[in-house]
Amino acid sequence: MRFLLLLLLLITPAAQAQEAVHGGPVRVLAVSGGALASAGFDQSMIVWDPEAGRARAVVRWHAGAVNALAPLPGGGFASAGEDGRIALWPVRPGAQPERILEGHTEPVAALALSPDGRFLASAAWDGTARVWDLATGAARVLEGHQGNVNAVAFRPDGIVATAGFDGTVRTWPEGEPGLVLAEFGFPQNTLAALPDGTLAVGGVDGMLRLVAPDGGVREVRAGARPLVALAGTADGGLLAAASLGGSVTLWEPATLRLRHTLEGPGLPVWSAVFAPDGKSLWTGGTDRRVRRWDAATGRPIGPLGAEAEQAIPEGASPHGARVFRACAACHSLTAEGGNMAGPHLHNLFGRRMGSVAGYEYSDRLARGDIVWTRESVADLFTRGPDVVTPGTKMPIQRVGNEADLRALLDFLEVVTR
Repeated sequence: MRFLLLLLLLITPAAQAQEAVHGGPVRVLAVSGGALASAGFDQSMIVWDPEAGRARAVVRWHAGAVNALAPLPGGGFASAGEDGRIALWPVRPGAQPERILEGHTEPVAALALSPDGRFLASAAWDGTARVWDLATGAARVLEGHQGNVNAVAFRPDGIVATAGFDGTVRTWPEGEPGLVLAEFGFPQNTLAALPDGTLAVGGVDGMLRLVAPDGGVREVRAGARPLVALAGTADGGLLAAASLGGSVTLWEPATLRLRHTLEGPGLPVWSAVFAPDGKSLWTGGTDRRVRRWDAATGRPIGPLGAEAEQAIPEGASPHGARVFRACAACHSLTAEGGNMAGPHLHNLFGRRMGSVAGYEYSDRLARGDIVWTRESVADLFTRGPDVVTPGTKMPIQRVGNEADLRALLDFLEVVTR
């Protein structure tokens, strides 16, 4: 049963927008320093320069969907997911993480960094949460939930809180057994800690609940479908709730007054995070886009990667240019554009794989045993980079429509010469 929801949401509409970089739903977002990271069902983590709208780095290391991200001290990120492993990445991630934390035996659903930056908490479908000492790698195992632990957060006082499939919200004072703070009778999916110690909780019944440190509960219906992501501003003045129904609502926690309903997502929204200054909200969902919103007005600012649109060179296919938007946030078309999260594509056809100077390739691509031709590029986007070049950092992107693929190849032949 626990995999049913995941399987349903992997079935995405055939006519998806082409501006996105991720090859599947964006499951989670996190902000660390001046960077934004997104990750999802395509097994990739993308680190963005949010102001430029361009990808800084693409990481494909996890063996399965990436379900959880958290900031790390110094500007890096922690990632975790279906393979049960937690990877710690520096500010500029390479092909391998700096460290790996292992112990969970089932998928990791959520991560959280402690207020003092010393500990990382994880929640997993093995029925446990863990609190990892980032200095030593040692973990405190938290047991008590019946079934999946879906969410974890640190309150401002440093106490860990969890929520799970058993409908309970629990706190875990150090050195003491876990305490059931609240119980709702329905699975709880997501958790966010507010500055006053209140815990915001979202469940499968579409209710947004605010649980005070003494266990008192206030609630409001935030949607007709399950809530799967919550995010609060640093000052506690605004709370975002995202649902599988495609709605994202912005609430005033003090009064539970609805401030805005964001117009436009229209598909299951899996993730949300506020910019450090609270002025922008980032969301990600089944349409594979990372979208930016004005938190004060609720108006869209635009998806990442949209800035990559440019004038179409003479003789190039406009249809192919539209398909290429899924690649444009990671690859420049000219040598002058330089390497981005991926190598530049100048002189792509006839070039040996892994041969662009100055780019740090994954071990698989560095072998250089493929020459890029129309046929080999078509194979890459037909079977997918995870099949053709296993171990690549490239997000899983496939072009299943023959006309789209032909147009993309026509476009690349003209613009990469």
